[in-house]
Amino acid sequence: MKQEKTKSRMPQIGEAVFCIAYLVFDLIAAIVFLSNAGGSRILNLFGVLTLVLGGGDAFHLVPRIIKAFRGDSPKVEWWAGLGLMVSSITMTVFYVLLFYVWKAIFPQVAYPGFLPVLIWVSAVLRIVLCLFPQNNWFSPEGDPAWGIYRNLPFAVTGLCLVVLFFLSGNTGGYGLWMMAVAIIISFACYFPVVLWAKKKPMVGMLMMPKTMAYIWMISMGLGLIGRV
Repeated sequence: MKQEKTKSRMPQIGEAVFCIAYLVFDLIAAIVFLSNAGGSRILNLFGVLTLVLGGGDAFHLVPRIIKAFRGDSPKVEWWAGLGLMVSSITMTVFYVLLFYVWKAIFPQVAYPGFLPVLIWVSAVLRIVLCLFPQNNWFSPEGDPAWGIYRNLPFAVTGLCLVVLFFLSGNTGGYGLWMMAVAIIISFACYFPVVLWAKKKPMVGMLMMPKTMAYIWMISMGLGLIGRV
């Protein structure tokens, strides 16, 4: 019976191992950025950005890892709900920091003056909406309507970054136009989870390619070491 129970949890255990690998990657990447930064504002920003991403995701992923290995409990569910709220906020901060990374790398690239305002307004609105109790973070069902409300401004933030990285293209030979592709992939995987994962749990598997998109984004930053 115990063996059957363990076997039935194998997909969750596999996901947990993936999450652990992702969090370890984030931590190591942040250390690499900051230890190689010296006076580079770009690498220091990338280091902070990576810590914000990994630290925020840890709030959400650690309860899932515990659940995979030790089973569910009301306490773990509570921490998972809190983690979802925290990671929703830190993901938003991640994109604001990414804007300043873009500005530091491409000071010569012209962009519409309204974009920074739109980034800040949409990011602040998203964070404020995440704090409303109507989100029902601590309920397994959550609130699908509020999932849409809080993610609409988040989509605007992400779209602004996509535009900026496409505008800069291959300036400097850094190939960071691919950052726009990674952002598009991350949002394309994220929104189906927001809309349908509660009713169709298998949709939640899209969070793995979403995470891989973030790993790709951080890896592009690591490729700048020694070049900026």
